[in-house]
Amino acid sequence: MTDPIRTLVLDDDFRVGRLHQTIVDDRGGFIALEPVRTIAEARAAIRDLSPDLLLADVYLPDGDGIGLVREAGIDAILVSAADDPATVRRALRSGALAYLIKPFERRTLTGALDRYARFRNLLTGERALQQKDLDRALAILHGSGEAASPSRSATEQVVLAALGEDEASAAEIGERVGISRATAQRHLAALAERDAVEVRLRYGATGRPEHRYTRRA
Repeated sequence: MTDPIRTLVLDDDFRVGRLHQTIVDDRGGFIALEPVRTIAEARAAIRDLSPDLLLADVYLPDGDGIGLVREAGIDAILVSAADDPATVRRALRSGALAYLIKPFERRTLTGALDRYARFRNLLTGERALQQKDLDRALAILHGSGEAASPSRSATEQVVLAALGEDEASAAEIGERVGISRATAQRHLAALAERDAVEVRLRYGATGRPEHRYTRRA
């Protein structure tokens, strides 16, 4: 299991900071650090706690969140009521991975977090990337990945439910769901492509490897 994505929320409005902290904590694979309200507090938290992701407002009592993103050197999503194109362009030039305009629905933030988690997972590790890997990661981050058809999505949900919290092979899942091993394999491979499941190789007595699947947290 991968480590949770440690997220620091920076907002000068205490209520908004707590709300965003709760949204982050409710997402699987994330953990929210204690929210901070100023640039100075954020700098100290980044130095001492080493968060993976910064969720920051733009206008703060002692400075500018965009400038902090530029200097911090960590992944960041900016959240602000500032909706003028110049501010948004400046935020993106400074390295923000996303920009959310307040006010927004809860699902807007959860969607951005989920896309970031998938983006981060695709760019984790030491192996060299191919262009198609980078293109896919960026498409996911910007919400332009290929949408699943309704029928495929429904079948994949059944496959995920059958997998549960266990580790299983495609043949075992196929037996549980009532589909062929090949069909189960196809849906599990698609889920693995979208990082919904993790694939491991297990070697049996014959020495032939078997793909084993587990649901990602």
